[in-house]
Amino acid sequence: MGHASRINSRPERQTGHIVRDSAFGLAPDLLEPVVQLTNRIWTGSSVNPALLEMVRLRNARTVNCTICKATRYAQAKADGLDENKVGKVADGYLDSDLSVREKLALEFTDVYLKNPAGASPDLLARLRTEFSDAQIADMAVALTTFHAMSRCAVSLGGLPESLPVFEMSVPSI
Repeated sequence: MGHASRINSRPERQTGHIVRDSAFGLAPDLLEPVVQLTNRIWTGSSVNPALLEMVRLRNARTVNCTICKATRYAQAKADGLDENKVGKVADGYLDSDLSVREKLALEFTDVYLKNPAGASPDLLARLRTEFSDAQIADMAVALTTFHAMSRCAVSLGGLPESLPVFEMSVPSI
């Protein structure tokens, strides 16, 4: 059985915005609440923007969403995230010089992506030494949103093979 074809079309009216001009723009009434949730994640999370960005980029790398991998949120950069640290989000991050907190967030991301019910009691205990329950919940909601958008983008198709890194600010998405 062959693969289902992807939606490679775009909205007729182009806005100049990478997300709204993609296949996502074909469902504007559904996209706008997700945009609002994404904006709220970046402006209202109890988790700092640099750490959220690391979680988002780990997801993007795992799902292989070229737009997500190329995007950098200005809030994360202003919070101290640089491309050197972004490079450490790759496999092998546990052996890097990332902080314990950063490694735990990435480990949580990996468990969520591979087996959401599979968080070991040890991982949960270690998470609670670095994060409050509210922060863990905020990371989970953020990750759920990032994951849904990147999987949707990949499944709809029409993504470029690669993109240069570009910066985006909330609420511009």
